[in-house]
Amino acid sequence: MSLDPDLYESMRLELRRGSLVLAVLACLRTERYGYTLRQALAADGLEMEESTLYPLLRRLESQGLLNSEWREEEKRKKRFYVLSPGGVSMLAALTDEWRGINASLDKIL
Repeated sequence: MSLDPDLYESMRLELRRGSLVLAVLACLRTERYGYTLRQALAADGLEMEESTLYPLLRRLESQGLLNSEWREEEKRKKRFYVLSPGGVSMLAALTDEWRGINASLDKIL
């Protein structure tokens, strides 16, 4: 039986969705603006479209997990993001959860 490409893509995106939150939080231990965040994620193999990243950043900020501020750099205004204290705590908790899930999946697979 061959693999249905549409079904595979749907499942792949579902699998990826939760891990992107963890990756963004982890990358924002260091302050970055959107473009440099996208570059850092892509360099580690997690490419993300702007249409996915910016709504995610706004949601995480509204949830109190990120702090942001507008600054002018290279004559352009850029919004810089970094983990809030709550974001640091959430990253630690989600990292522990991820490691537990990953260990279980390694045993199962």
